Amino acid sequence: DHVHGEPLPRRADVGGLSPALPPGGEREARRRVTAYWRSGLDDYERTHDDLAGDATSRLSAHLHFGTLSPVELVHRARRRGGPGADAFVRQLAWRDFHRQVLAARPAAAHADYRTRHDHWRPERAARADIAAWREGRTGYPVVDAAMRQLRHEGWMHNRARLLTASFLTKTLYVDWRVGAAHFLHWLVDGDISNNQLNWQWTAGTGTDSRPNRVLNPVTQGRRYDPDGAYVRRWVPELADVDGRRVHEPWKLPGPERAALDYPDPVVGLSEGLARFRRARGRPH
Repeated sequence: DHVHGEPLPRRADVGGLSPALPPGGEREARRRVTAYWRSGLDDYERTHDDLAGDATSRLSAHLHFGTLSPVELVHRARRRGGPGADAFVRQLAWRDFHRQVLAARPAAAHADYRTRHDHWRPERAARADIAAWREGRTGYPVVDAAMRQLRHEGWMHNRARLLTASFLTKTLYVDWRVGAAHFLHWLVDGDISNNQLNWQWTAGTGTDSRPNRVLNPVTQGRRYDPDGAYVRRWVPELADVDGRRVHEPWKLPGPERAALDYPDPVVGLSEGLARFRRARGRPH
């Protein structure tokens, strides 16, 4: 008997995809490795958190789909040597670490690795905040920029993943599983081990030794997007706000603020922090 195949679906026939997904395949993976080794790897340690610089390798999707081997990358990086290569290998080690944790504790894909006895806000009560976070209209520019990039490209910078996850779980006090499911829906590199355990790390229910750390989105924006170029790239409503002022549009002079078609913050940072600390039994 013959096995009859069916034609692969065309991209245009598949709904719910990001419009700017990267090309796939081994040939593209090797092209990207060659380009990154030539112009990005040596500076990786210094530049990998630069949101606007987009200085990471963007090899995660190829690692996820198997068009590139992490073992090969480690060998090549070690042959290259230097601080950039060493930092790059450390990130690959984090990837394997999460796989090992999930292999030992499979339930961590959907249950707290280390419970903090959280009583997350009910999804019905937090529905408007969750929608604002998903759609990139929280009123916090760096959060909104990252969430819009996710929908458009199916990818997000690792620093942006951390700060958006912290905002959802700690500033909005929404269950990490809500955010993890949204990321898995959109991320072209999304896999269970890295996605779920990174979310747990940020929510404080995973392997982080500082489970109650909170990433302030204004501070994170100023530090990792100091000129606001990343925000202006993804939040066109703020394209005419210059420099660092773009990270706090609510502080703009009245007429300038009124002219912006951009929402006010869904919650004050001090209010969100106080709610989180009360929930975790840390009132001060």
